Amino acid sequence: MPRFESYAQGTPCYVELITHDLARAKEFYAGLFGWAYDAPPGHEDAYASARLAGDRVAGLSAPYAEDAKVPHWGVFLAVDDIDAAVAKVEPAGGTVLAAPSDVMTLGRMATIADPTGCRVHLWQAGDIPGAERATEPGALIWNELVTSDVRAATAFYTAVLGVGWEESEMGDGAPYTLLKVADRPVGGAMTPMSPDQPTGWNLYFNVEDVDTALAKAQELGATVVAPAMDLPDGMGRLGFLADPEGAMLSLMAG
Repeated sequence: MPRFESYAQGTPCYVELITHDLARAKEFYAGLFGWAYDAPPGHEDAYASARLAGDRVAGLSAPYAEDAKVPHWGVFLAVDDIDAAVAKVEPAGGTVLAAPSDVMTLGRMATIADPTGCRVHLWQAGDIPGAERATEPGALIWNELVTSDVRAATAFYTAVLGVGWEESEMGDGAPYTLLKVADRPVGGAMTPMSPDQPTGWNLYFNVEDVDTALAKAQELGATVVAPAMDLPDGMGRLGFLADPEGAMLSLMAG
């Protein structure tokens, strides 16, 4: 199974749930993905590290900022030098929402918004690189920026992080923009598929069977927000849901 000890700059490296009911969230995601949990000493009521086979795959946290009132999943992008990256944000048209700060000895994080208003975290590794396991059932498999202006957003991330972007044909639909690091696709970007689709960084967890996982999620208190759909050219199948507190996430099999 894929394990990760480091991430190249610009690669999505971690995801974290902000939740108002940590105990309920832990129960839901354990039931859906088989996660086990631990927490930093003294923070058991405020944070949980989700693990598969003993490896860190995600974080679950009580709100830690005034602007984190709505339950949501957040995406982290790896950076080599967080202070240097943050210094490029405003000249490139973005906004610094939270300045770089230490997370104990685990690493340093900051929160920014791109010129289209999409929020994302930056992560400079300390003791942990981010997720230590990915791309397998129960772990992160894909990240996707949904933005009102793909050209403006992608130019911003190139300026700040030095990443590349490439358009890829997706069946008969509009071209899909791939986020590339060291010439390897690590994520994507697209405009909303419908007028009511929220913009922002989305995440996909791998599952063995999307329809089975959606049914299980509903049993555990989640809401299916859109019917499952097949990707073009047999690339897999997607499912979309809101967890019991309303945090949005997507499932992918293929």
